[in-house]
Amino acid sequence: MAETQTILAQFQSADGDKTGPPLSLPADVTAEQLGVLINKFLESEEVRPYSFYVDAKEVVHSIQRDIIDGGGRSAEETLVIVYQPQAFFKVRAVTRCSSSLTGHTEAVLSVSFSPDGQQLASGSGDTTVRIWDLSTETPRVTCTGHRNWVLCIAWAPDGRVLASGGMDNTVRLWDPVSGRELGMLAGHRKWITALAWEPLHLNPAANRMASASKDGTVRVWDVTLRRCLFSLSGHTAAVTCVKWGGDGRIYTGSQDKSIRIWNTDGTLHKTLSGHAHWVNTLALSTDFALRTGAYDHTATQPRDRDDAQRRARERYAEASGRGVRLVSGSDDFTMHLWAPDTSNKPLARMTGHQKVVNHVSFSPDGRLIASASFDNSVKLWDGLTGKFVASLRGHVAAVYQVCWSADSRMLLSASKDSTLKIWDLRTKKLKLELPGHADEVFAVDWSPGGDRVASGGKDRVLKIWKP
Repeated sequence: MAETQTILAQFQSADGDKTGPPLSLPADVTAEQLGVLINKFLESEEVRPYSFYVDAKEVVHSIQRDIIDGGGRSAEETLVIVYQPQAFFKVRAVTRCSSSLTGHTEAVLSVSFSPDGQQLASGSGDTTVRIWDLSTETPRVTCTGHRNWVLCIAWAPDGRVLASGGMDNTVRLWDPVSGRELGMLAGHRKWITALAWEPLHLNPAANRMASASKDGTVRVWDVTLRRCLFSLSGHTAAVTCVKWGGDGRIYTGSQDKSIRIWNTDGTLHKTLSGHAHWVNTLALSTDFALRTGAYDHTATQPRDRDDAQRRARERYAEASGRGVRLVSGSDDFTMHLWAPDTSNKPLARMTGHQKVVNHVSFSPDGRLIASASFDNSVKLWDGLTGKFVASLRGHVAAVYQVCWSADSRMLLSASKDSTLKIWDLRTKKLKLELPGHADEVFAVDWSPGGDRVASGGKDRVLKIWKP
């Protein structure tokens, strides 16, 4: 019987710190066995799952199979094994449509779960916003007031107010329990393209919001007083997206090809330029922590406002530990990765898509970026370096939106081909196909707790999917 080959291996954290001494290991050591070893070295109180990489290639089966045979590395040299912690909890893939909810009379353009995942809202071309009861999976209230299509919706980070932006140039505020209109914010001269609330850890009152518009401006509102605090004007064309970062700064992307970063008082902090065409989409590496605020996957309610702020601050600190990165997707078919705190130049220019990049999103743990394009593909990129990781092919028409599971182990994509697809991030392959919609799927959202997915599109039906 042939002797098992041995290798010399050195564990290293993602930040580059060596862990433990160099080890002599059998070449057929599996990812599970490496997990046992690293938990021993780190003396973890509870066993934590880890993923392992050699030269940025993941060890899925064993070192022999993936790295020596599959990666062409020699067993003679010392292999540096980089370990990265994974989420403690596991999200199960949704497999079936548990409800097809009718009610909207035009296309569903946006769907969004509340920060605690207990409420679901949808905005539609029929001028209404609908809020759905998730325990019974039935319509709860219909919010009427907009005089044209509802283009975007956004939950306040404490989940107490829902905002919607419309083709009628107004932003409206709704009480999600009664469906009553709490107020209208008027001032934009053209339609609203995006909304962003101030993060909870900066403002536990959750009363400030930014709205971006086709008119080239972003307005920051006090939603309690219903007045515009200041307007961010500087873009020379439509503003397509707005993000309110955890450092208090506001990030805007525009059809003038630039990205601008604004201070909290409305002054311009810096301009990031580099794209050769419209900027369509922005994502921050801390988006998931900012979106869910005080709630983790268990959705336990905070005791009071101070507790909520403390929790949100802790979650943001964890998410921003390795610096905040920004990714932008453009009509020039490329994406740029930025470290806005340290440089005005992109860290990486990410090329590979053959058509317009429509949507980008960071995984909740910030390690990967997913991009959706009109070239029918979803591509994965390294969230720290911007390096290309994989192409996920399977859709037969434009991909409109991507959405991550809360544990960063799965990705969901919605397409013009009427399907949703779930991709397994470990194998980089298709895990499940979810057909059911009769037409293009415009919007999708995975609940922060991972227990359900909502999707909507041209067939006017809101579908809820469960494991």
